[in-house]
Amino acid sequence: MEATLTAAEAATGFSRESVEALSAAKQEPTWVRDARLAAWATYESLPFPQRTDEEWRRTDIRGLKLDRLTPFAGLSGEAPSPESVLAGFRDGGISDESARAGVNIQSDASAILTDVHADLAGQGVIFTDLGTAMAEHGDLVRKYFMTEAVPASFGKFEALHAALWQSGSFLYVPKGVSVELPFRSFAVASAPESSIFTHTLVVLEEGAEAFVVDAFGSETQENQALASTIVELNLGKGSQLRYVQVQDWGRHAWNFMTERAILGNDATLNSLHVTLGSKFTKNSIGSHLRGQNALAEMLGIFFADGDQFFDNHTWQLHEAPYATSDLEFKGALKDNARSVYSGLIKVEEGAQKTDAYQQNRNLVLSRTARADTIPNLEIRANDVRCTHGATVSQVVPEHVFYLQARGIPYTEAQKLIVEGFFRPVIDRIPVEEIQGFLESAIARKVGI
Repeated sequence: MEATLTAAEAATGFSRESVEALSAAKQEPTWVRDARLAAWATYESLPFPQRTDEEWRRTDIRGLKLDRLTPFAGLSGEAPSPESVLAGFRDGGISDESARAGVNIQSDASAILTDVHADLAGQGVIFTDLGTAMAEHGDLVRKYFMTEAVPASFGKFEALHAALWQSGSFLYVPKGVSVELPFRSFAVASAPESSIFTHTLVVLEEGAEAFVVDAFGSETQENQALASTIVELNLGKGSQLRYVQVQDWGRHAWNFMTERAILGNDATLNSLHVTLGSKFTKNSIGSHLRGQNALAEMLGIFFADGDQFFDNHTWQLHEAPYATSDLEFKGALKDNARSVYSGLIKVEEGAQKTDAYQQNRNLVLSRTARADTIPNLEIRANDVRCTHGATVSQVVPEHVFYLQARGIPYTEAQKLIVEGFFRPVIDRIPVEEIQGFLESAIARKVGI
């Protein structure tokens, strides 16, 4: 049971004192508190990203006002009901209760519900909120939590996350266990001018299989808020993971998301990232193919409107021979929105017979929207097949006219064109309800 936090403790801002207050309120083991404080020291030692840094060259974070935000909220008072939280995720059936292996719900800084099928627990599967996992499965969590995939020293915002993470989900699937139904995690933020830090940690042992869906969302508020997410995916030999992330924060949120997957021999990752919400999003998504014959499929869809800014950086890091990575990110922009995509295929020396593909396509729906795309290759082996491509294009007026000439209204015609643009990626998602959710989201963004 989490302790009540006083108003004074919650208002201390981003400081060592707020880290200590958060850990005390959650009644954490000593090793967790010490790890937080070590991460805070790392945070203080690292400089903020600068426009001179290559990864941040086209990304301006001067509008982020951390000094005006509280580091956490929602640890005191009555928590919202799980039903009220899930109500915001009904669209597209993404929260269908009959199609879950387990569910985890985070509201602001509090974990309010975790449930997993009893038969899975009997097979050794662990699915719970991260705080409970720290307390009940400390040795296992400690081995993987921000140690290798995304260490606290990874960057300024990652160190801040390591110091002030609030909740999230932990999934462990033992050797040879296969789970077809998805494990679903939901995170919502409602407290004004506050921060939400949510963390996903997945560990699949040899031959294990799982499906994980993360959904993030909030209503739009007047003042700025911060959302920080870290996703760590650890795939053992011959394991298979399908990971889907849907981000729909309110238009007041500044969102920073870092994901790293580590793939062992013969492991397979199929991932999808959907970016719809927030005012500002900075995504860093990487797959480390450390095992032979590993396969990473990385799909992405984003649709920005208004004055939204989306920045996607991807890494396909080949560290072993005979591995394959296939990346396809597609984005649409309208109004004054802007996007940045930068992707790197990096093949280490000795990673022969690598097969890597990277594609970024952008559809611009207004004269004032802008998309920048920068694909990159860094090859240190001489027997590989690596290809990449990128395009930025506007809607062809003749295509709209063709549809209008057949009695289709302009907005509907534009929706059909945008949906057709995204269709090759949507068709690669073998989950009907996710496809339906995306089709509905595209319609909303277009204006139908």
